Amino acid sequence: MVFHTIVRFLHIIFFASWFGTILASLFFLKAIESKLTGCDGNTAEFAALLQRFVKLETKVADVAVIGVILSGILLAVFYHGWTLWVGAKIVLMVLQIGLTIGYILRSVRSLTYPCSKLEYNSWYRLFGISLTMFAVVLFVTFFLL
Repeated sequence: MVFHTIVRFLHIIFFASWFGTILASLFFLKAIESKLTGCDGNTAEFAALLQRFVKLETKVADVAVIGVILSGILLAVFYHGWTLWVGAKIVLMVLQIGLTIGYILRSVRSLTYPCSKLEYNSWYRLFGISLTMFAVVLFVTFFLL
């Protein structure tokens, strides 16, 4: 019973960490928006800062995602079994990761700074995708399972 509690606790912590990295990135990008969309002379400096932040945030998010997956597998193997609902959560997580990575490759990686506010909105659409998928996963987990 103690093992189940620990694994479930870790699962929640990793999920919260993943969610937290998304929110931290959203706030950071909002804070530096005017520096990356304007004609300020510091654009290169803020673009380098953004690149460094994204690298660090990605490391934390990757650990969190791997933690969610591994703890979820442990919970499925030892406690819940491979039910239809576990399968639904797996599909939702794969969809979330796929949509996020796909959108990053398609729309965000090609941004150069300074850029227009319209182009910069690609970042906010990315967060819209991520936060919507988090909401769907949480809704399914807490209200349908």
